[in-house]
Amino acid sequence: MGRPRKPLLDRERITTVALELVDERGEFSVPQIAKRLGVQTASVYHHVDGRDGIVELLRERVSEAIDGSTLERGPWDAAMAAWARSYRAAFAAHPRTIPMLMTSPVRAPMVLAQYEAAVTLLLAVGFDNADVMTVIVALENLVLGSALDLAAPDAMWELPDEVTTPRLAEALAAVGPARADAAFDLALEAFLVHCRALLAHTDS
Repeated sequence: MGRPRKPLLDRERITTVALELVDERGEFSVPQIAKRLGVQTASVYHHVDGRDGIVELLRERVSEAIDGSTLERGPWDAAMAAWARSYRAAFAAHPRTIPMLMTSPVRAPMVLAQYEAAVTLLLAVGFDNADVMTVIVALENLVLGSALDLAAPDAMWELPDEVTTPRLAEALAAVGPARADAAFDLALEAFLVHCRALLAHTDS
């Protein structure tokens, strides 16, 4: 019998199944991946650098949806805002990957390239080298927190009645369906205001 035109197992298929498992369960194991693909566990290890290697493949897969080209367009603050929105959308599609990826060092070349572009942009407009990573990590905290918020149930507060917490009941009724988006917009603008002030102080 001739060999199949497509290999039965490759890194792309392993990544796809791992992401399916994380989206469903919040976790994955190599034996689970092997079972879903119909192969032996050892066969999976022939294609990846262990579990950590699969985690990095997941990081790359999710991050493929981030438009890094935004960092090359427009004023720095508009570029960072556009990057943040794209970053948020990518992880909001797979929020259960966030805890896993945030506890693992970043090694994926494509992801490191986006960090390099962000650092280059901030340095080019005059941010102090000592402030650059603080700015980027602060933006990531905002983005990933909001991505988790987007995945949260619409009704995050269960009130027994409107008498016990009347002000909270009124505020929840007034917020509207786009609460997560409005909160993200507010936090992003506040972040940019602070960064503009930081940059002005650096230039002075």
